[in-house]
Amino acid sequence: MKFTAAAFLSLVVASDAFAFNTNQNPPRTSTVMNSAVDEAVSADSSSGAATQDPLLIRAARGEKVERTPVWMMRQAGRHIKEYRDLCKKYPTFRQRSEIPEVAVEVSLQPWRNYQTDGCILFSDILTPLPGVGCEFTIDEKLGPIMDPMKNWDDLKKMKPMDPSEFGFVAETLKILRDEVGPETAVLGFVGCPYTLATYMIEGKTSKEYLEIKKMAFNEPKLLHAILQNLADSIGDYALYQIENGAQLIQIFDSWAGHLSPRDYEEFAAPYQKQILDKIKAKHPEIPTVTYIKHSGALIERMAGTGVDVVSLDWTVDMAEGRERVANGRKAAGLKGRGGVQGNLDPAILLSNHDTIKERAEEILKKAGPTGHVMNLGHGIEACTPEENAHFFIQTVRNYRHEE
Repeated sequence: MKFTAAAFLSLVVASDAFAFNTNQNPPRTSTVMNSAVDEAVSADSSSGAATQDPLLIRAARGEKVERTPVWMMRQAGRHIKEYRDLCKKYPTFRQRSEIPEVAVEVSLQPWRNYQTDGCILFSDILTPLPGVGCEFTIDEKLGPIMDPMKNWDDLKKMKPMDPSEFGFVAETLKILRDEVGPETAVLGFVGCPYTLATYMIEGKTSKEYLEIKKMAFNEPKLLHAILQNLADSIGDYALYQIENGAQLIQIFDSWAGHLSPRDYEEFAAPYQKQILDKIKAKHPEIPTVTYIKHSGALIERMAGTGVDVVSLDWTVDMAEGRERVANGRKAAGLKGRGGVQGNLDPAILLSNHDTIKERAEEILKKAGPTGHVMNLGHGIEACTPEENAHFFIQTVRNYRHEE
């Protein structure tokens, strides 16, 4: 069944009889890595047929493509009026992300409105935390809130995750695959252990992340134990998304950009790599992307984890970023130059169309015709005019590289 506007309106009207208790959580029904492009070429050669994968997936693998694909981080959400209207009916984020029909509708809104090449699961990096024994609530103004993890006794509360608890994620992904058809990539994502641990240890959002840093420097064994538990479970959660329809996995270690290079190599990169290794061991054909905000000092190290695509934020020149990704992979003994994603400053979408076009095309030229997925350097701002978001997507879709 296609989720047209009329069909979804029927869903909303019918749901008047559904009493949602907002005080309760919804039921939760050192490896050498081959690149995704190597696996795709191998599979393609054995079958003797050309790949039929979506444009975005082929670009993420480094294949030659007819144009650069484009999507936007946080493309589903507050900047879209349809979403804001939906919030009146479903006032909590967890309702909107954990009721499959609602999550599907929200995921589809930017794809329908802008024709993005990727349709990303509407969810949150914190969604799987109850599966490891860490319950949380999301205050619509303050963000996530949970009991902070401070000591070894708190560590005992953690448990291995059973991804099947998150049946609503599986159902949403399956519906999305059917809705968008074969030309659009359905994107899954997970949060990385360090970033998830910042919320668990701070107990809320933070600006300086001092509590987790205190633990890192005073009780590193405790922090490593937390991170290892998370890596084991989040790797399984990523596999669960793939097995239910995700065609690419982006891993977010958003707050690892607050670490020094030395601390990144100890507390973030090894656990990113464990997740990536687990994905590649079971699904080598699935492209992977890593994003870290304010990651300019870490690009070579990010590339060295073996991820297929490094998502650059807007503080990095695209041409320089491409070179640094290639150098990072070479230093780690990895094949190929690697892919990049990004990296338009989201604030550019608050400007005029001429500026949006000029800045977007500058990035496209510097990135080149292969191995690039166009995106923003961070999530789209809630105050972004929808017409500007649409113009950005169409600018990229209409751009063609010179032969």
